[in-house]
Amino acid sequence: MSANRLCCLTKSDRAFYEENGYLLIEGAISAVWLNRLRDATDRLVDRARAMTVPDSDIDLEPSHTPNAPRIRRLTQPVALDPVFWEFASESIIVDVAADLVGPNVKFHHSKLNFKWASGGEEVKWHQDIPFYPHTNCSPLTVGVYLGNVGPEQAPMAIVPGSHHGPIFSHYNDKDEWAGFISSKDLGQIDLDSAVPLMGPEGSVTVHSCRVVHGSVPNHSKTSRPLLLNAYSSSDAFPYTAHSTPRPQVGTIVRGEQARFARFDGEKCPIPPDWSKTGYRSIFAAQQDEDHAKR
Repeated sequence: MSANRLCCLTKSDRAFYEENGYLLIEGAISAVWLNRLRDATDRLVDRARAMTVPDSDIDLEPSHTPNAPRIRRLTQPVALDPVFWEFASESIIVDVAADLVGPNVKFHHSKLNFKWASGGEEVKWHQDIPFYPHTNCSPLTVGVYLGNVGPEQAPMAIVPGSHHGPIFSHYNDKDEWAGFISSKDLGQIDLDSAVPLMGPEGSVTVHSCRVVHGSVPNHSKTSRPLLLNAYSSSDAFPYTAHSTPRPQVGTIVRGEQARFARFDGEKCPIPPDWSKTGYRSIFAAQQDEDHAKR
């Protein structure tokens, strides 16, 4: 589903999201915003050139070198450049979130996944809510394509309606956090129905915290930077430690703070306590890099 407009969601948009767990809105972000976001991204890429190992802000592919930077993720870019926080707290994407979670919107986290050209790593099938359980499943993620995304750029793929199914464990058979759904559980999911979300620069994606999604490696010659900002209704409260705490986490970006928590009443597997161990990215978890160092 797509639309070309600069306004809030329609009734049919909201109904589509409720049924399918995602939206694609083509060309929703202005050229002015895109240029500001790309300039801010370039500043952080320049910072990464001097790095030889990843840190808590910038996750690098193992093949990264200063002369040939290969960044997997910027963690919480809202804390790394004020442009990202201005966008996450004041732009139209907050209105999109409010149309889906309600008028009172809470910011949870941001990230920028690069899918670097010529081999940017896959993201295996997963759901978001097992990474950050909340009292209810209102959390969603709003993505922005900073460049054109076609089939060759390994677009994010969504399994429509999978948010109505179970919340799966993301641990492996050794009870170690793996960050993806096991092959056994994938047998319960209609992966053949997965929809790749392609669109021109400035397109916005939205996906539910419960929907199953992933992407293949990017073997094209063009990187696929995807800026992601996660929000929830203000009455959704996390009940595990935040994996990447920053001052912006928990900020009410629309409406008011809730006085009471709302509970869905559904069990959700608990992730590791990353406040003690540290957390790099879904890429490091899925590639088993953290376990390999032990």
